[in-house]
Amino acid sequence: MTDPVADFLTRIRNAIMARHKVVEVPASNLKREMTKILYDKGYILNYKFLEDGKQGIIKIALKYDPVSKIPAIKHLSRVSSPGLRRYTGYKTVPRVLNGLGVAILSTSKGVMTDKEARNEKVGGEVLCYVY
Repeated sequence: MTDPVADFLTRIRNAIMARHKVVEVPASNLKREMTKILYDKGYILNYKFLEDGKQGIIKIALKYDPVSKIPAIKHLSRVSSPGLRRYTGYKTVPRVLNGLGVAILSTSKGVMTDKEARNEKVGGEVLCYVY
């Protein structure tokens, strides 16, 4: 696998389109931090880190509207890829849907949202957009 982050996002996207309640993803430290951000921002219902003797598994419970069954994540896209990395300074950190969405960045101070990066005055690699 050349791009584990794209695989992570694709698994979540496919599970949402298939209306699954839970999706399992192979774990890594970057994916764990991205999952925590998705949970903190209210895009997923819950998550659990499981150890299986190898790299581990992340179980993610997806969030849907109870009445209309519309998923909380409407759009999930990879920005930076192994073939073309996208970096940004803290002054030019992108705003997703004028602040309604979230851009997840990998910075020197760890994985954080676009808002946190602006407050910390730190730039980095733009991993994905979520809204």
